[in-house]
Amino acid sequence: MLQYTTRRLIMSVPTLLFISLVIFLLLKLAPGDPMASQPLTIPPDVRERMREALGVGQPWYVAFPKWLYQFFVVEPLHFVDTIFGTAYGEGQQRAISWQTRSPVMDIVVQRLPQTLWVVGTAYVVAILIALPIGIYSAYRQYSWFDQAGTFVTMVGFSVPPFFSGVLVIVIFSVQLGWFPSIYDTTHRVVDWDSFVYQLQQMIMPVMVLALQITSQLSRFMRASVLDNLNQDYVRTARAKGLTERAVVLVHVLRNSMIPVVTVIALGIPAIFGGAIITEQVFKVNGIGQLLITSIQANDLPMVQTLTFVFAILIVLFNLIADVLYGILDPRIRYD
Repeated sequence: MLQYTTRRLIMSVPTLLFISLVIFLLLKLAPGDPMASQPLTIPPDVRERMREALGVGQPWYVAFPKWLYQFFVVEPLHFVDTIFGTAYGEGQQRAISWQTRSPVMDIVVQRLPQTLWVVGTAYVVAILIALPIGIYSAYRQYSWFDQAGTFVTMVGFSVPPFFSGVLVIVIFSVQLGWFPSIYDTTHRVVDWDSFVYQLQQMIMPVMVLALQITSQLSRFMRASVLDNLNQDYVRTARAKGLTERAVVLVHVLRNSMIPVVTVIALGIPAIFGGAIITEQVFKVNGIGQLLITSIQANDLPMVQTLTFVFAILIVLFNLIADVLYGILDPRIRYD
């Protein structure tokens, strides 16, 4: 397993380099001028010097290696300097946002906790709800619980986040007044009352994200459990006198989780895409909103960095899913 993981990590390097080149070239071809939002009173020569300072107009074979060096060398060195107080990255040019004129990764690090709070909580809640629902729906196939679960999950999977987000705001914020409609990213938890308010403002965005994730995972879990309940090893386990609880939770559940692991692992990067819409609806000052505002402002360094981070997450969680296969199924061996 260690050799397989090492091989996959080595193979991921050219994959990520190719993805980064594609992202860079696509954004290079996109129209956009960082000076478009500046006052027209700026003299042309000053405007041109500002473009050169931001790296605009450089050929791709110069700008691309420079950006790779900034992302993989300068930013890690700066991170080490921040943690340990060293000066390895001192004097190195970092990737600068055209919109804010500050380092791109500093802005990403500022916004990341808000997204992780909402997205991470929603994903954990969705898994904790979806897996029991899928298992029980499969075990009680065609029961009233299964029929109700099928209807709810189909509705939840079909309704887009921009509609369900507005709907819960109208119901729980406008009509009932239970929760705030706007997520306050400046709020800090210092006592019990502030902690309760933090939970209240997280409930609606987490509800919207978890609804869609739960709908998808529960259907996959139900189908996988149904497939395993009819296998010979289940009949053998029952013939040996094992209880239904042991048969389902020990034997069936472990084998049923193998295909579901793929959905869970690959859904983690994908949920950041869903969070883009949800963060816009609830005004969560996170990564999703940062990407939207960067696109609108033609902030190509920020867009390039965020999209590449999403690509790294997809490659990473693909590897995690493959490793979990070997843990869940002893028959799978990576030689």
